[in-house]
Amino acid sequence: METATKSLISKTIPVTGMSCAACAVSVESMLAATEGIREAGVNFATQSVRVLFDPSKTNTSAMQQVIRSIGYDLIIDEENATEKQAELQASAYKQLQRKTIAAALLTLPVAVIGMFFMDMQYGNYIMWALTTPVLFVFGSSFYINAWKQARMGKANMDTLVALSTGIAYLFSVFNTLNPGFWHSRGLHPHVYFEAAAVVIVFIMVGKLLEQRAKSNTSAAIKKLIGLQPKTVWVIKDGEPVELLAAQVQPGDIILVRSGEKIPVDGVVEEGESYVDESMISGEPVAVHKTKGVPVFAGTINQKGSFRFRADKVGSETMLANIIRMVQEAQGSKAPVQKLVDKIAGIFVPVVIGIAILAFLVWVLAGGNNAVTHGLLAMVTVLVIACPCALGLATPTAIMVGVGKGAEQGILIRDAESLELGHKVNAIVLDKTGTITAGKPVVTDTLWKASARHLQSELEGILLAAEQQSEHPLATAVVQYLKERNAVPVKLSSFESITGKGISVKAGNIGYKAGSYKMALEDKMNIPADLQEAAGKWAAAAKTVICFAQDNEVLAVIAIADEVKPGSAKAVEALKKMGIDVYMFTGDNQQTAAAVAAQVGIQHFKAEALPADKAAFVKSLQDQGRIVAMVGDGINDSQALAQADISIAMGKGSDIAIDTAGMSLISSDLQQIPKALALSRSTVRAIRQNLFWAFIYNLIGIPLAAGVLYPVNGFLLNPMIAGAAMALSSVSVIGNSLRLKWKKF
Repeated sequence: METATKSLISKTIPVTGMSCAACAVSVESMLAATEGIREAGVNFATQSVRVLFDPSKTNTSAMQQVIRSIGYDLIIDEENATEKQAELQASAYKQLQRKTIAAALLTLPVAVIGMFFMDMQYGNYIMWALTTPVLFVFGSSFYINAWKQARMGKANMDTLVALSTGIAYLFSVFNTLNPGFWHSRGLHPHVYFEAAAVVIVFIMVGKLLEQRAKSNTSAAIKKLIGLQPKTVWVIKDGEPVELLAAQVQPGDIILVRSGEKIPVDGVVEEGESYVDESMISGEPVAVHKTKGVPVFAGTINQKGSFRFRADKVGSETMLANIIRMVQEAQGSKAPVQKLVDKIAGIFVPVVIGIAILAFLVWVLAGGNNAVTHGLLAMVTVLVIACPCALGLATPTAIMVGVGKGAEQGILIRDAESLELGHKVNAIVLDKTGTITAGKPVVTDTLWKASARHLQSELEGILLAAEQQSEHPLATAVVQYLKERNAVPVKLSSFESITGKGISVKAGNIGYKAGSYKMALEDKMNIPADLQEAAGKWAAAAKTVICFAQDNEVLAVIAIADEVKPGSAKAVEALKKMGIDVYMFTGDNQQTAAAVAAQVGIQHFKAEALPADKAAFVKSLQDQGRIVAMVGDGINDSQALAQADISIAMGKGSDIAIDTAGMSLISSDLQQIPKALALSRSTVRAIRQNLFWAFIYNLIGIPLAAGVLYPVNGFLLNPMIAGAAMALSSVSVIGNSLRLKWKKF
């Protein structure tokens, strides 16, 4: 995707090889320092970088060389970049999955021997043999990434994992090969193979969960692209010729048959039909298309065929614009700065410094076995500071929170949504399918008093007539009459009256069914009570249908997209949480006002296009608001991608669900306050976990360094340090598990 601003070009390019937020910072800083690049912003969540550059000074190939020099890569093949990135992510996930399983299988016997059979014959050699591939084959990425960071003078979680496990491993190898070195000094040669292997496996499991989330980031774009038909029927010399959609030129006349997708934007030239435009408007009722009316790419022709003149093709269509805006919204978010990686950037150098300082102090202080004690102190500091508790603090709380959400019918697609939900102070709701059910149904009926004794027979005539109608609202009437067990009668004639309704005959008697406007224009006789009811329903933004015999209206029927039972309570609950609620819809002003009043929303906008929703979300964000967007349709996908938190209705379109960070299985809005409350509890647990992980390190590291030795001769044994490290992990996991029993 590329756009030009004067002489500068803005382009979003997929990045491969990034494993943490620190990697994203490295890629961003290297590109920003490259000549010709004005701006560079890496999105770690979508594994992409957006660059603004001068094409006269640099190009994508030069950028690729710069990034490759620090161990990462760019996908500069523009045609298949998204597909290639998806393939690489899927491949990386499968590879990591295989490595994690293999590492876990080798680690299990190491842990059993280290904990219960530490004195068995050749036990140390067995653990050494099993631990070596865990660290340097299956866990090699930690050491490679740590080396990359060290070359650039940076440190992250990989640095601490590599240092602590590497030194524990080397120390254990030395003790296995030279136990006499310690025996001669009156000390037992402990080994820490199991600590090194278990740490590697724990961290690999966390990365596996993260990689699985990343492998799905392109699904929404793929499905949007899938809305574009591959081939199209173009009229050449009066005959339809099948061409590739990419070959269509503005001005071509295109034939669209029943059930086909419209390939490009244009204007109807000949014929008429109903077209499902829910991907643009979000409204469930198909739109009647006649000569001179515009049609849009990706929308679906329902009944009938027509020809239209191509107006906008390729990247100019509204569907292409929606795809582009979703990509931009996903790529424009700030890089995900994981709290633990930020902390590790400071924590790691400090721990390394303390370990070295402890060694030097022991050596300089002198005394018996000063070098031995110094070496033990250094290893103990690095073992006790191993980031197991720190690394588990966030993922364990997230895992429990995600599981708790699933129990409540709230599917959480990414951890970022769960972490950020507690900050939401503005929420934008789509109307159709979100606040309302998204399906037109008959809400009210009123029959003329003198016709009620014949109502069953008349309902059979109306059912037979509506079953033959092509109008989208006919389905609602048919469903209603079937529920009343109406039996269709045989009609002697049927005629569709364009833009008004239908005219039928049962025997020799004529009947009409159509809009209230038709009844007025045909000057039908409408009883006063039916007129009053129709006026009241129309004021409530319901569609009124009249059923008449000859020139006498026998019944009026109201059809509407009903508000879901829990919508008003959900809006009230959100307001009590201090969240401002907005409603956006593609429907008309009267309907929007009626629905907003019914659920208690003061701020709403009608007749909104997809771009309008996304722009409104952006305007709220520009005001410093944390915005949640709730929607169910393709037309909501741009706004969902733009929002800080995106929530999709479980019964909505696949694209809305794939774009969203959260999905509500029941499509009940009352789940939203629960989801935000779950976010608050999860973030609270994460903070508590990090607090205890730091308290543990704050107490444990000085003890490991030997601060109490001059006072009472206490020197922390590395084995006890390993046990303390495990205990801190258990405490973090236990605190996270408390979420399982919390009620929302």
